[in-house]
Amino acid sequence: MRSIAANHQQEQEYKIRHAEIMAPAGSWASFRAALQGGADSIYFGIEHLNMRARASNNFTMEDLPEISALAQEHRIKTYLTLNTVLYDHDLPLMRKIIDAVKEHGITAIIASDQAAISSAFKQGVEVHISTQANISNIEMVEFYSHFADVMVLARELSLGQVKKIVEGIKDRNITGPSGELVQIEVFAHGALCMAVSGKCYLSLHTYNASANRGACMQNCRHAYKVENDEGIELEIENEYIMSPKDLCTIDFLDQVLDSGAAVLKIEGRGRSPEYVQTATRCYKEAALSVAYGTYTPEKTLQWKNELEQVYNRGFWDCYYLGRKLGEWSPVYGSAAKKEKMFVGKVIHYYPKAKVAHIQMKAREISEEDTLLLIGDRTGVVEQQIQTLWVDDKPSQKAVKGEECTIKMDQPVRDGDNVYLWKDRA
Repeated sequence: MRSIAANHQQEQEYKIRHAEIMAPAGSWASFRAALQGGADSIYFGIEHLNMRARASNNFTMEDLPEISALAQEHRIKTYLTLNTVLYDHDLPLMRKIIDAVKEHGITAIIASDQAAISSAFKQGVEVHISTQANISNIEMVEFYSHFADVMVLARELSLGQVKKIVEGIKDRNITGPSGELVQIEVFAHGALCMAVSGKCYLSLHTYNASANRGACMQNCRHAYKVENDEGIELEIENEYIMSPKDLCTIDFLDQVLDSGAAVLKIEGRGRSPEYVQTATRCYKEAALSVAYGTYTPEKTLQWKNELEQVYNRGFWDCYYLGRKLGEWSPVYGSAAKKEKMFVGKVIHYYPKAKVAHIQMKAREISEEDTLLLIGDRTGVVEQQIQTLWVDDKPSQKAVKGEECTIKMDQPVRDGDNVYLWKDRA
């Protein structure tokens, strides 16, 4: 789970190609993991007016100054998701959020409700149109170009359709408020919804919790039984028939970029920091590889193997290559090849010695084990144990209730969570 460090020449040429890797952040640990992965931009939500209000921790208005400062330090863009359906009682908070976005220099908001789009436009705040707007043709692009410079297309389009829209933007010279040609953003990796562009009403119907207001209960991810009028019951085997596999474009990313898509979006604000770091890094490396003509099947196999190690529901190529129906997940939850198991916390980190002092709260760890150390200010650090000390003596293992020390290749912080990172049984 290494971090990417492209040289200055690569970065400059990469930016000229406009292949922006956009990473999700649902927590501070994930935000820093996205930075470690080499994100060009990070999107996040605050308060409850975003589509992952229930699924992730989210940030608050008070976090915006630090987010802005970090973004400037790392020279990345920041996008605030303001993409739920809005009711009248939401409008004061929506306006307050847009005011804060402008005040703290957040790059843009992502929205689909015309109230948010219009309010941001009037304030001079950059707008990106969310996939919930279901933009599927060049006329919709031209309409929204009055308000927005970047648009996320509907997830159900093929790469051929994406390419035709991009070509149409150039042919018609469709520019956004900035005066530049409108840019197209597409999803590159992560969870998919069974509903068209995520506009689902199943959760609202069954739990009175609207997915379109960020409160999805994900009842589509469960197994179901069917019963006919005569009471005969069948259990649906082998597939979770409403739970799509995750989108993965890593092995045809050259075709995605050839469509003219300018921004590659990784889904996952409700997922773990190690998922964010791994997915961001793999797609950054792959996009650079396409740019430099070194993109090969052997490399894509390696990246896909790394993506399979973190949370996923199995992979498919969505509708990009002409598929008409989805592929459904064969399991409930994650099909990741690795799992993390909580073992303890960092009591103290000694920067000069590069040693972490750990309180073991569960399980045991041994030499040669691999650990993940995760924290709000640390992000994700992967460390294989080379030497393990207990009570100031070398030891083969450390067990629950003991304190131990290990040598670190990267700095961590007091209070970071420590996990055993191992292959699933």
